[in-house]
Amino acid sequence: MTSKMRCVRSLMKAAALANVPRHIEHFSKFSPSPLSMKQFLDFGSTNACERTSFVFLRQELPVRLSNIMKEINLLPDKLLATPSVQLVQTWYIQSLMEILEFLDKNPDEQRVLETFVEVLEAIRNRHNEVVPTMAQGVIEYKEAFTQQDPVTNHNIQYFLDRFYTSRISIRMLINQHTLVFNGSTNPAHPNTIGCIDSKCDVTEVARDAYESAKLLCEQYYLGAPELELRQINANSIREPIYISYIPSHLYHMLFELFKNSMRATIENHEASRALPPIKVMIALGGEDLSIKMSDRGGGVPFRKIERLFSYMYSTAPRPSADDKHRAPLAGFGYGLPITRLYARYFQGDLQLHSMEGYGTDAVIHLKVLSTDSVERLPVFNKSALRHYKLTLEADDWCIPSKEPLDLAVHRTGK
Repeated sequence: MTSKMRCVRSLMKAAALANVPRHIEHFSKFSPSPLSMKQFLDFGSTNACERTSFVFLRQELPVRLSNIMKEINLLPDKLLATPSVQLVQTWYIQSLMEILEFLDKNPDEQRVLETFVEVLEAIRNRHNEVVPTMAQGVIEYKEAFTQQDPVTNHNIQYFLDRFYTSRISIRMLINQHTLVFNGSTNPAHPNTIGCIDSKCDVTEVARDAYESAKLLCEQYYLGAPELELRQINANSIREPIYISYIPSHLYHMLFELFKNSMRATIENHEASRALPPIKVMIALGGEDLSIKMSDRGGGVPFRKIERLFSYMYSTAPRPSADDKHRAPLAGFGYGLPITRLYARYFQGDLQLHSMEGYGTDAVIHLKVLSTDSVERLPVFNKSALRHYKLTLEADDWCIPSKEPLDLAVHRTGK
């Protein structure tokens, strides 16, 4: 490439970068279009047309990216200024620019469709480290500014829930497109369409997640609690439990919960010769699939339950850079909040019920019907904006004093 061509290239890139705020402004005015599991499945199996998917994604991906990029700019300036958050922003800008290049391309040209798949795969790889990099940004912010106010913490929590949900949804769209139009079918899972298995065997995924967590636990503690697994299919007693779901999402959630249960169980029974088992109940009803995981890990105080889902309260030790190839039993402390986002992404939920001194029940709820499993997506609008403009108001409930009130002094004071 001649120096003249290089110069033209860099000028074109600079011009494109200058236009990024205008594009973000334009695309953030549109709301994302949530898809149901049924739409994903129908499109991937019966109507799988690469041209249609390309035309939809070249519009939908900029909308989803721009909606969340508007919210990144509402973060506290001190958090925005951290090197990690700035790095994440450059990834998002680069990915947006790469997709926008396809807006005026001809969808009937095979080469255009092939290039689009390559670009999507490059974007997915670029965003692989978004979660730990953003977590690193929050750590940098907390270390530099030890005094955080509750309003800022609320804003960061609100943003990260939406940001990570948006990331899950963008990866979902990219994975479906690249796997349906560029992936080979997996003979072991003939019902898989893209990354969705229309007959996802919930019990099999639970056992896989348990075995992986057990292996990890045995490396660290030289032992692991056993698994007691039961299942109830209210619709048909003899039938195994299948739902249309993304096995990798379900595995991710269960693996995270098993890790937490195993660590708590072992640390709570250090003096015992035997470890109580982790009990898992899988129940399929007409509307919900529920998975309850019960441990005897000592539980947590009731007031700390919501803290377990907080990105700002994470007490987990910071993972060292050398630990990349060895997944620790505790990372950034983001396991539970992100597990809840995965559950909520298709209208489910994750709830924790703990009895301090005894143990914890974690319950994952998922939708049974593929028509009810619809993406839950953040949208940037005036309601979202109001969340970032919250001010700390006086509590309308009395705050109990740490010291008991001395009524004798209180009376004479009157």
